[in-house]
Amino acid sequence: MCNHGERWLRGALIGKGGFGSVFLATPDKRKRGLLTGNFPALMAHEAEVLFEIKGCSFISEWFGEEITTTKKGNKVHNLLLEYAAGGTLDGLIQRSNGHGLPEAHVKAYTPSILEELIHIHKCDYVHCDLKPENILLVPSTTTSTVVAKIADFGLSKRSKEKYSGWRSTPRYLSIEALKDIKQDESSDILPWELKPGCSDHVDILDVAMLDHLRTSRIAAEISYVVRDFLESCLAMKPGRRLTAEELLSHPVKVVNSALGQAYGVCCFKPSAKYHASTAIVPRI
Repeated sequence: MCNHGERWLRGALIGKGGFGSVFLATPDKRKRGLLTGNFPALMAHEAEVLFEIKGCSFISEWFGEEITTTKKGNKVHNLLLEYAAGGTLDGLIQRSNGHGLPEAHVKAYTPSILEELIHIHKCDYVHCDLKPENILLVPSTTTSTVVAKIADFGLSKRSKEKYSGWRSTPRYLSIEALKDIKQDESSDILPWELKPGCSDHVDILDVAMLDHLRTSRIAAEISYVVRDFLESCLAMKPGRRLTAEELLSHPVKVVNSALGQAYGVCCFKPSAKYHASTAIVPRI
């Protein structure tokens, strides 16, 4: 197959989501990811967003799009994307056996995620579906480290655009999105991790879900400074939430570790043992 004059071959299936499948694509012996789907409008929208926000090295790179035809004559819409050899942040969390990410990993991945959010918001976009499954781990080409990169912009929107329904996975929605279907830059700071067993498919506003958000627990032994950081980041009122830029400059020496907890990678997964050593944080 050919994309913008460059020939490539579709390889093995490496992932599958609600709107398409991801295959390996190999042009000139360099591996890339190929997102193939049957939702042309959604994929065209993602391509448009990726074009608009290009310029940040921490965002999953986009190499182009095209339409191919199967042997049966069916049209297939393709996006050629950067290959993430390290998988996703969600995969890394799942491999932790319920312990969450080590602090070293959180500190390594947090800065790039914040830099990406700052860039996305400056381009007047809101990601809307930020969650561990949509954060790719890409090995650095210059060092031995792994860089966290935000991906999957199919549900992204302009900051002032309004919609009649949720543009996210329900379990990661902010309180204002759940109640008022409002998603702006502050919503990207708040990907939620609900109680184990909660369904990803929520048809009505669940009072228990809102109660969980209001009474999220933070480890009781955490310092006052870090608690202040988390309360600001997770405030119920979006106007009192820290922006991505403020998170980068917050005077907390363990800001990266704290943000990792805010992103649901090691906190907010209630269990009897965990509740024994936590305290309810008043939400403002």
